[in-house]
Amino acid sequence: MEISRRNLLIGAASIGVVGGLGYLASALDALSSGALAQPSALLAPGPLGDMIQGSETAPVTIVEYASLTCSHCRNFAVKTYPELKKRYIDTGKVRYIFREFALNDIDLLAIVTARCAPKERYFPLVETLFEKQDLWAVNNPVPPLLGIAKQAGFTDESFKACAANQQVIEGVKAQREAGTKFGVNSTPTFFINGEKRAGDMPIGELEKVIQPYLKAD
Repeated sequence: MEISRRNLLIGAASIGVVGGLGYLASALDALSSGALAQPSALLAPGPLGDMIQGSETAPVTIVEYASLTCSHCRNFAVKTYPELKKRYIDTGKVRYIFREFALNDIDLLAIVTARCAPKERYFPLVETLFEKQDLWAVNNPVPPLLGIAKQAGFTDESFKACAANQQVIEGVKAQREAGTKFGVNSTPTFFINGEKRAGDMPIGELEKVIQPYLKAD
């Protein structure tokens, strides 16, 4: 999903959890100036740590930057990721790192909610958020998000506390800003052993990038 001013402003008036989108503007300024981080820094986790699936010794590492409100990210999560997990992650061939890339306030609230969940519930909750994206990625996302969060063990009180957790909010913002330094300006964006690929990738296309690394291993 390409970043646009319209995307960045969706839902800004409907959620009081975030005080504006100044961090996004500054990140875009950094991107437009051409400031890119060194590739060696790509695997360094942000302040909230990385959410990872797969073996630490896998020959291929895939880093995905994704937005929970992005329809292309949803398509990848629902159609491609299950096959990627079955064929490569669960078999020890791929180490997968999922990094949230907030595009708007609704996105940020959903990401913060997922980050507040117990670690073992993080990926199941993200999976549910993608599957039910049409229900909660709306002008008033709080009621449907709360309903989904309760299925993951949240209460009204813990959901409210999570939405106001500045440490988590700032950590998500920092990850968004760091992503732009690697040239991320759309979602999903993948780095496969450092090789950047932007846009939704069906499993066949993804395999064409993965397989040469496995043969060389």
